[in-house]
Formats: sequence, structure tokens, C-alpha cells
Amino acid sequence: MEKYKQEFIEFMVDCTVLKFGDFVTKSGRKTPFFINTGFYRTGSQLKRLGEYYAEAINNKFGLEFDVLFGPAYKGIPLSVTASIAIADKYNKDIKYCSNRKEVKDHGDTGILLGSPISDGDRVIIIEDVTTAGTSIRETLPIIKAQGNVIPFGLVVSVDRMERGQGEKSALTEIEENYGLKTTAIVTMAEVVEHLYNKEYKGKIIIDDKLKAAIDAYYEQHGVK
Repeated sequence: MEKYKQEFIEFMVDCTVLKFGDFVTKSGRKTPFFINTGFYRTGSQLKRLGEYYAEAINNKFGLEFDVLFGPAYKGIPLSVTASIAIADKYNKDIKYCSNRKEVKDHGDTGILLGSPISDGDRVIIIEDVTTAGTSIRETLPIIKAQGNVIPFGLVVSVDRMERGQGEKSALTEIEENYGLKTTAIVTMAEVVEHLYNKEYKGKIIIDDKLKAAIDAYYEQHGVK
């Protein structure tokens, strides 16, 4: 596993973004692990997060695109920090854009924040995690309504590696249904590989009992 992936996993643990226990996902699934990017709460944390996203984007897509789109609300800071990191790390000036939950009818009107999206723009969508592909179905119509644009990529921080609407993984379904290439900074398999029965800062994060709960979750919701 690449060093930056290992560092990112530990970074999520340090920021309490990656949690283990009893949770319910947006898609209604009960899960023993949860990733909440809302717990990146300081400038230094957001700076590092943007750098990890920038590396994942460059590794998968390169930098020949025009707009980084972050769906409201969590995608807003993600699009900002990743676009700053791309400028700093690769000297490439990418526009950032997000949507409002409600259309603004005065001043800077419309549904978008940040840069407008123009005909011909190549757009990469940035999100926190994708569980069942619910969010992307809400986001793509917003982007496509802006004109003859080309949404061609999706990047998330963690691939939860579970089924979408059918028997295939959510990210595979997104690729097949919408023609989007997808990538993640890390997968849950890499998280488990790095943390299982390994001490980090004096503590075992994933012990045998938790590993069994994760395995049971994937028996139910993982790709067959």
C-alpha cells in the first residue's frame, strides 16, 4: 500500500473522522464503521485533506479538467481545499463549484456557488464517501442542467466497497450507469489491512471482534 494511503488512514483516526461502533448510513444500512468528514474542523486538517484528494485525483484522472464540483453541503469545503491543493502541489488552476440547497433569487442569483459551469467544461465531482450511490443521482442533474458539460469523474475519500442498488459495488454502478470514472483515496479493505491487529498510538483500532463485525457487514452488503 502506498505511503500516502497509510498516512491518510491514520489521519482519519487522529481526526475522529473514521469511527467504529453502531451507525446508520444515509442509505439506511446499519454499519459497524462510519466516515464523517464533518470532523475535519481546523485549517491544518483541511489543508492535509485537500492534499490527499489532490494526489488521488492526479493519480486517477490527471489534471486536464476544468471544474471540481462539491455537492452541498459537505462537498463545499472539499472542493475548495482540493482546488487549493492542486494549485499549490501541481501549479494547476482548477475552478471550484458547489450547489446551493435552495436557489438564490437576489444578488448572486442561481443554484451555484463559486465558478459558473460553461459549455464544454470537464467536471470532476468530489464527495466524502459513496455508500449506495444515492448522492450522485441527485448531483448529476444539477451539473448537466448548466449546459453542454462533461461530468467524467468522481473522487471520494473512502470507498466503502459495498453494493449499490443491485449486486455490483456502488462505484462500479456509477461507472456503468453514468459513464463516470471513479476513484477513492483509500478503500475499506485498505483501512482494515492497515489497522487490523496492529497497534497505533498504543491502541489496537480493529481487533478480532470488530473485524468479525466488519466481515459480517460485508456478508450482507458487500459485493458477492
